[in-house]
Formats: sequence, structure tokens, C-alpha cells
Amino acid sequence: MEEVQGIDQVKQWLRERKPETPDFDLDFDLIENRVIDSLMFFELIFFLEAMTGRELDNTQTTHQFRTLRSIRDNILMAEA
Repeated sequence: MEEVQGIDQVKQWLRERKPETPDFDLDFDLIENRVIDSLMFFELIFFLEAMTGRELDNTQTTHQFRTLRSIRDNILMAEA
């Protein structure tokens, strides 16, 4: 999977669920800015598992889902 395409898919998924969210970059805090809430967090995990075709490691922390950059670096790039 190409890195940019993967992060664009995640960004699109987030925008579909929170269309009122202003445009955000790789370092926009998704949790602090309430783009991701507790229920949506689990939906995001399921989406990322379906997208990557693998089960995410249960040692991952909330911090790894805080920004698009951390999702890219810890989830998407980890599949290589």
C-alpha cells in the first residue's frame, strides 16, 4: 500500500464520520479535538484492520492513534 494513499483513506474515513471537522494535517490531534471519541476509536481500529488486512497488536496505545502521522508511522508503515 502506498503511504499517501493509505493516510488519505484514513482521512476520508474520518471526514465521512465527522464532516464538520475543519481540514487537518498529519499532526492534528484527533482525540483532543474530538474527531475520535471512545466509540469511534473502536470503529477506527476495525477500519484499520480491514484496510491493512491484519489484526492490530494489542500492545498499541491510544497515543499511536492520536494523529494521522502516528497512525501512519505506527500502523500503516508497520505492515511492511
